[in-house]
Amino acid sequence: MNDLPRILAGLSPAKRALLARRLGARRDADATLPPIVRRAEPGAPQPLSYEQRRLWFLDQLSPGSAAYNIPAALRLRGRLDVPALSRALSEVERRHEALRTRFADTGGELAQLVAAHAPVELPFEDLSTLPDAARELEALRVAGEEARRSFDLAAGPVWRARLLRLSHDEHVLSVVMHHIVSDGWSVGILVRETATLYAAYARGEESPLAELPVQYADYAAWQRAELRGETVERQLEYWRRQLSGLAALRLPADKPREASSERRGAMRRFEVGAELAEGLKELSRGEGATLFMTLLAALKLLLRFHARQERIAVACPVANRQRVETQGLIGFFLNTLIFRTDCSGEITLRELLRRVRRVCLDGYANQDVPFDRMVEAVHPERSADGQPLFQVAYTLHSVDDEPLRVEGLTISPLDVSSGTVPFDLVLNMLDTPGGLGGAFLYDADLFESATVETLTADFEIILRLAVERPDSPLGEVEAELADADRRRQAAQEREYEAARLNKFMTTRRKAVTPGRAG
Repeated sequence: MNDLPRILAGLSPAKRALLARRLGARRDADATLPPIVRRAEPGAPQPLSYEQRRLWFLDQLSPGSAAYNIPAALRLRGRLDVPALSRALSEVERRHEALRTRFADTGGELAQLVAAHAPVELPFEDLSTLPDAARELEALRVAGEEARRSFDLAAGPVWRARLLRLSHDEHVLSVVMHHIVSDGWSVGILVRETATLYAAYARGEESPLAELPVQYADYAAWQRAELRGETVERQLEYWRRQLSGLAALRLPADKPREASSERRGAMRRFEVGAELAEGLKELSRGEGATLFMTLLAALKLLLRFHARQERIAVACPVANRQRVETQGLIGFFLNTLIFRTDCSGEITLRELLRRVRRVCLDGYANQDVPFDRMVEAVHPERSADGQPLFQVAYTLHSVDDEPLRVEGLTISPLDVSSGTVPFDLVLNMLDTPGGLGGAFLYDADLFESATVETLTADFEIILRLAVERPDSPLGEVEAELADADRRRQAAQEREYEAARLNKFMTTRRKAVTPGRAG
């Protein structure tokens, strides 16, 4: 919702009044809950948050899985003060108890236990002796290996860092945290605090960061004690109505589904140019919506077309940091909302966006309910892979292309992956100054790459038509998708036949040549 100021400016007075009422109700609901406070016995076992409990059970179902690892890799260019970096990471761990937490059964009760702080040792590997061309590949291989290495949640630690030296003025820092103590927001906190602390320590100064007033375990205890009663019950009733009778999405898989401890992930990237991206934002503003909602509407139509279903549910993570006490903490606050939209009828693309917008606003107004409590309230049938309620997820993030600069260092992200995917299909979108970046992350044990290439091409067609002809009926859009798919299929068949003929002729020439020589 990064274009919120422009959206507000474009809303009619009636829409602004409606939004004000929604926000007022949101503030009133928050005001009924007491603040999060420091627990009386910081060293005592503490309950898990609802979010952590779900991740712990998933880890028990698939021990050794890296599906819930959150990797980050940073390229550091410039003269690096390694002791200052190691000290900065150590101080980040001291500040955030979540990074010193392990999870264990204490007399029949699952609890999180916070260990005393000890200085962090930063493993170091020198790759500078390798040939120039090999250093980058080896750094990416090692970072990927770190991303795929699992955690023991009972023994800890639940995060790790590793430093790779490529040359005297270039390093790669690999950091991996388990999702049970982290989320995307947490990665940003870790990077910013490490950079701030590194700058101070490199100058011979002490930490400029204020002590944190509360810790994640304080939030978990507050959540279990306070998120109950009339407000939460009212929100639970919304999710019971919204998700009642939810059917599994039947995307046409290329391979049979098998229960597996590890989903092999693969990725198909694509780009949306600046002109089309701006057109999507303009459409969003005209409907009082956000770019997030417009892209979600396009994804819903894509899924309707390929699954041949009309009520489409997609999971979308939300930061879940409405309370000011949580905004500076590393921890697993992320909540999952299920946006289920009725895509039936001969409606237009514009009307589909309006339906998605309404569903999103209602979901945001009821986002206090943790995902596992939604599951308990709805009682869905468990699927073979253990995922209730949804099979497809979607995210949108904004990124700044400018690297971070601190004390002679230029810090920029490197793309690493654990090689796994938690769901059948995930659409990740990035809003950048030059347009939109997209990636379909998919279960390679279900889908062939050609299938996901088709999904990607169809998604791009929907985005273009949403800008060019937003009042087109969905049936008309789907007819264009079907024509495009037939043309791609025919082209693939021609390529296959040409390759088969070429192979046949090559084999025939090889067979004839020896006879001529004789």
